[in-house]
Amino acid sequence: MFVKERPRRYLLLDYGRHWDYPKGHIEKGESDIEAAERELHEETGLEAGRILPDFAREIRYFFRSGKKLIDKTVVFFLAESAGEKVRISDEHVGFAWLEYEAALDRLTYANAREILRLAEAHLARLEKT
Repeated sequence: MFVKERPRRYLLLDYGRHWDYPKGHIEKGESDIEAAERELHEETGLEAGRILPDFAREIRYFFRSGKKLIDKTVVFFLAESAGEKVRISDEHVGFAWLEYEAALDRLTYANAREILRLAEAHLARLEKT
């Protein structure tokens, strides 16, 4: 999720132990984009606005839930925010709209920083056309 106006800002969520993007899981019958739009709304109260059709990046990672090792794949999309008023869900402790460099510094995980680098480069290319 980003705000187009200059300077461009990206939405990050504070999960308590790490900073990352809004994300979640796909419910039965949902497409990746439908799940992303639903999770964005559930976690932030925001509507996706315009989703850029030519940007989707997938990451895979593992985490522990109790004693169980979870294998998770997440697909990230770029969406231009229709607003900036965030209402976080109870699974988060905060949020921030940050410019690119500040967002890179705030993100906890390397794979999230790589997604942001790719998103910023993609948006910069679009601005040149």
